[in-house]
Amino acid sequence: MRKAILLFIALAAAAAAVQAQPKPISPRAARDLLASDKTALLLDVRTREEFIDVRIPGAVLLPFDAIDAASAARVVGPKDRPVVVYCRTGRRSAVAASTLASLGYRNVYNLGGIGAWPYGTVRGE
Repeated sequence: MRKAILLFIALAAAAAAVQAQPKPISPRAARDLLASDKTALLLDVRTREEFIDVRIPGAVLLPFDAIDAASAARVVGPKDRPVVVYCRTGRRSAVAASTLASLGYRNVYNLGGIGAWPYGTVRGE
């Protein structure tokens, strides 16, 4: 009986870890998600300078090296909120998306780099 309980706990933990993984998302699917779900957040994890230089309209800045439980709670909010993460090339967005997932955010999507976004960008503050 004790082994069965321990096995159940281990399987439940493994299932939770798998569910918490960020998912890749294409630019088109990201655009559609952001248009159809007004609670969805577009998160730019580059530096402030990069954000000011060029960004996807509607994006919110949270540099990847500043993501922790407190900043995520302040910027992202509820852990079930859909979050689309991007950076310049996809490396930082992958790290940031994994960090958010490890903090318990369940609907994290990795868009990758801004260069793949074909729908227009904005510049300046």
